[in-house]
Amino acid sequence: MQSSSFLPEEHLQLPDQPGVYKYFNEENELIYVGKAKSLKKRVSSYFNKNTGVNHKTKRMVREIRKIEITIVDSELDALLLENNLIKKSQPRYNILLRDDKTYPYLLITKENFPRIFQTRKHIPKRGTYFGPFASVKAMNNVLDLIRDLFTIRTCKLDLSPYKIDEGKYKVCLEYHIGNCQGPCVGLQKEAPYLKDLEQAKHILKGNLGVPKTYFKQEMQALAENLEFEKAQKMKDKLDLLEKYQSKSLITSQSIQNLDVCTIVTDEKYAYVNFMRVKNGAMITSKNVELKKRLDESNEELLITALIHLQDQFQSDADEVLINIELENPIDGLNVSVPKIGDKKKLIELSLKNALYYKKEKALLQGLNQDKKDRVIRQLQQDLSLPEIPDHIECFDNSNIQGTSPVASMVCFMGGKPAVKEYRHYHIKTVEGANDFASMREIVGRRYKRLMEEEKPLPKLIVIDGGKGQLSSAVEALQELGIYGRMPIIGIAKRLEEIYFPGDSYPIHIDKKSESLKLLQRIRDEAHRFAITFHRKVRSKNAFGTQLTGILGIGENTADKLLKHFKSVKNIKSASEAELTEVIGMSRAKSLMEWMGKNKGA
Repeated sequence: MQSSSFLPEEHLQLPDQPGVYKYFNEENELIYVGKAKSLKKRVSSYFNKNTGVNHKTKRMVREIRKIEITIVDSELDALLLENNLIKKSQPRYNILLRDDKTYPYLLITKENFPRIFQTRKHIPKRGTYFGPFASVKAMNNVLDLIRDLFTIRTCKLDLSPYKIDEGKYKVCLEYHIGNCQGPCVGLQKEAPYLKDLEQAKHILKGNLGVPKTYFKQEMQALAENLEFEKAQKMKDKLDLLEKYQSKSLITSQSIQNLDVCTIVTDEKYAYVNFMRVKNGAMITSKNVELKKRLDESNEELLITALIHLQDQFQSDADEVLINIELENPIDGLNVSVPKIGDKKKLIELSLKNALYYKKEKALLQGLNQDKKDRVIRQLQQDLSLPEIPDHIECFDNSNIQGTSPVASMVCFMGGKPAVKEYRHYHIKTVEGANDFASMREIVGRRYKRLMEEEKPLPKLIVIDGGKGQLSSAVEALQELGIYGRMPIIGIAKRLEEIYFPGDSYPIHIDKKSESLKLLQRIRDEAHRFAITFHRKVRSKNAFGTQLTGILGIGENTADKLLKHFKSVKNIKSASEAELTEVIGMSRAKSLMEWMGKNKGA
């Protein structure tokens, strides 16, 4: 494989070969990965002004500052490389496959008398992994089957030959109840144990025909030797295996090894069902949701999901059945859209799963939306508000013995934190610890600013405090001439009492009410935000006071340091050269000496 780098204006110089292209923005951040049968044609299409593209794609193209390409041998290789790069880097403009689960595997360990157990960690050197399994229940079923058919040990003992010979171990309960043949004390040799393990591997791979033949042959051999009891045990195991297979059988056993992948979409998402079929049995079924990013076609979405899922579930299928015709077939990928027969039934089954998954997601989204609306509607009812409070702002003060007074405002939209709208305030006009005056200042500053910027006012203002703080906030609104245009309440911490302006007595909302829990959450978030900011300011002030005691460093220099390095931690970790750039050589040396003497302080 070859890799090269180009500027956007050099896109016509790209080779007319299959490969993967990567787009980088001004910060050298990878923003998109794509694959192409012809790199030159595909990448050039993004920069062709006559091509009709959606606004998201145009926005991405405006961000591109560098193009990197990797040439591969075939379009299928490009698909596989693209999948690996997207999985590794998760570029912001690529299709987002919503599947953050960690799937379980069954591991056959690399040791004497190997064990089989489930794990979610994939560490290749530990042994051979089978899976991942989309369903824990399905995995447990196959593990239970293996333990019913074969006596595979479950203990964690080191069964090295010399340890067995030294007689270090004794048989446990598993031996006495017939689940183990006692390899720890030499009662079972490793050769027959490994023979059983090979059959277990075939079951894990979905090749049930091999162990069925094995049990039939063993049964017949034992019967011929007149060992009828042992032959009956083999027959019981064969029956168990056939019963397990009959539960999984979904179509004709002539269908040996194929995958099924179907897709349904709506405006924003695609819903894909993926099934693996071996020997007429469905061994994997998985639904995934993909979020559209650049108005991708159903074909692109299906292929993206298919490659990802085949990789995830380590598929070795000879053929893939899909439900849509591909306009651009991919060399090396054997896909077909069946019209009749058992394969058509498989498509219908997969499509039924995809449609059910889509319906389930829509229902869940509706329930979440209903819950969010329900809480703020309940709050509207409990507080007798004229409008649904889908925009709430809450204020809180923070100071310790009058030092470093600050305040915070947090904003909730639709019952959820709108973190980008949070604001910190330094108290500018108030001396000492005066919570009432501080509250009046910050409420006035906040809504004066919103009015100047012609931004919407909240549907509810919450003041963290009782009647005093609430009255101060009301005065600020009255001075701005907007009192009465939006409801305002105070919430006292001790008894969770809700105060309205002018009312002598508070109201109490049921402590189990979702609306009270929302108000408490908003109040607690404002308090947390204020406290965090106050600690930061106090730390800066304390450090600034220490700095001004150093020869040559005054308040202006201390402010310059804090402004440039943003935090005390960054100043302490800065090199002498970095400090010299900001405050000059002599001051930097003085500061480095002082910090050297005060390490850990």
